[in-house]
Amino acid sequence: MRKAANFLIPVTLITMYYAFWAGLMAFLLMRFPGVVDFFPIGGIGQLAEVGESFEPVYSSLEESVLAPEAAIKLAFAMLGAGILIIPVSWVYFITSRDKSIDQSFVQTIIIMPIVVTGISMIVMNSIALAFSLAGIVAAVRFRFTLDQPSHAMYIFCAISIGLGSGVGALAVAMVISMAFVYANMIIWKLEYGKVLSGAFFSMLTRRNRAEDDY
Repeated sequence: MRKAANFLIPVTLITMYYAFWAGLMAFLLMRFPGVVDFFPIGGIGQLAEVGESFEPVYSSLEESVLAPEAAIKLAFAMLGAGILIIPVSWVYFITSRDKSIDQSFVQTIIIMPIVVTGISMIVMNSIALAFSLAGIVAAVRFRFTLDQPSHAMYIFCAISIGLGSGVGALAVAMVISMAFVYANMIIWKLEYGKVLSGAFFSMLTRRNRAEDDY
């Protein structure tokens, strides 16, 4: 019963967190239809309308980065990325098996989607800007190591949320965040892959407890 309570309480709180922000966003869009131009939504549809091309997706620079509402839209996108990465950090706290938490890693996964959002909106499908960014990153030549393989998942999730927010697909970023959070919570609850001595895994792997002890 205690394990079930430990699982249900954080899942309920996380669900309420997502529901609050999704409801707030829906309320603002319905109550103030004019703010839809400032919200980072509909980006995937705009990309799909362009088709396959090496030309910039946006029709002109004035309609994207230099537009009057671009700074406000970028601010909302960064705010959304920050909101969506918070539950991911909670999952790290809940599922971590380490006695101490790596604070620098937590700060990295929280800040990374915000930075990636800004980079995505600046580069947005411009080949020239993309190559310029690659050259700058290559010149910096930063390196870091991950203590556990599972940490790489959090990095990829943070990048995905940032990319989704940056291209104006905040709803897609929210789906990525929720899928990552709930999948990790379920795997943590089931302790999937911890032992192979159960009936199902013994049948699946053709192994028994004697072989595991050996």
